[in-house]
Amino acid sequence: MLVWYKELRSPERRTFWSCFGGWALDAFDVQLFTFVLPALMLTLGFAQDKAGLLGTVSLIASAFGGWAAGALADRYGRVRVLQGCILWYSVTTGLAATAQSFEQLLFWRALQGLGFGGEWAAGAVLMGEIIRPQHRGKAVGMVQSAYAVGWFVAAAVSTLVLYLLPPGIAWRVVFVTGLLPALLVIYIRRNVVEPPVFKHAEAKAGDTEKRGLFAIFDPKILKITLLTCLLAAGVQGSSHAIIFWLPTFLSSARDLTAVQAGSFVMVTTAGAFFGYICSAYLTDAVGRRRNFMIYVFGCLIIDFVYFLVPASNTMLLMLGVPLGFFSQGIYASLGPYFTELFPTTIRATGQAFAYNFGRVVGATFIGVIGVLAHSMPLNWAMGALSLGGYALAIVATLLLPETKGRELHEV
Repeated sequence: MLVWYKELRSPERRTFWSCFGGWALDAFDVQLFTFVLPALMLTLGFAQDKAGLLGTVSLIASAFGGWAAGALADRYGRVRVLQGCILWYSVTTGLAATAQSFEQLLFWRALQGLGFGGEWAAGAVLMGEIIRPQHRGKAVGMVQSAYAVGWFVAAAVSTLVLYLLPPGIAWRVVFVTGLLPALLVIYIRRNVVEPPVFKHAEAKAGDTEKRGLFAIFDPKILKITLLTCLLAAGVQGSSHAIIFWLPTFLSSARDLTAVQAGSFVMVTTAGAFFGYICSAYLTDAVGRRRNFMIYVFGCLIIDFVYFLVPASNTMLLMLGVPLGFFSQGIYASLGPYFTELFPTTIRATGQAFAYNFGRVVGATFIGVIGVLAHSMPLNWAMGALSLGGYALAIVATLLLPETKGRELHEV
């Protein structure tokens, strides 16, 4: 199964593990917040509508961070921007531990969002450009699986700290652990270089070459930009809503303790990890579009059953595996697909814009669910929004072209 990895050259392997670590630690920092949310609501005294606002602001900020990082990565290189983003989200996560009020926490969450939005923009295009076409889906998908690893570690660390310490202290300790990803930058500085296709494009590009955010709205590329935005919106609108509210749903609607909710989510992360791996191999085997359709329909079925069909807590625990498998595994195809749809000189800009447009929609979904939860059960609000998002993903997938095996210099 790992023949493709054995074929990688040393620089490619170092890049693979740098991006894998960066994405895992990004997930670790981001998901710490979801597990301590009940403790934050109790300690700082705010309700679900403001909790939704925290998620919304963070994701909107991540969109701006991603858009900026994409443009900077096309201008100054993927590796430099990746390093800066990892440092940014690490430091701001640690500083969130100093918050004394909801407003201060909102400030740090917004700054954190700028960093983790940019990390994907630089890392995904870096990996996509390094790996040869026949293995691009597997390699980028495997890097995407790092999100499940970081999510699992965040669940484990948060659950342990919440078990050992009072809520008012525990959430601060959890945020301090978010400083650890900054150490990865030392490795990246020493071992990772820019992809050859990027260097070649830089040398070949003239002064008249269109760059920057406006270039992706050129009539020649506008259709791709709009459809990738729609696909990212459908996938992320649904999955972000699920990830953000899942621990709270388990605690409030199911009356689980924070420790029990954390253990339920760890089961979901296990499903997510295998979902990423399976999607990574499928996307190279059956193509990008078919893989998306398989996963979208899986998401529709499991979301309906998990949130809208009455089930015991034991059944929910078991359903967590397919929930993570489909709702997170679908991400493994986004990176390679977007890499193959945009030309090199605007690749990071295009990928970042589309992906982070999806994050804006995800932010909106999170906020809407927080508002709807005042007038309907939380699970109904989550189910309705997630099902609507996946319907958008189906439309976009049907309208986009297949890119399996595409050489990047041909885009």
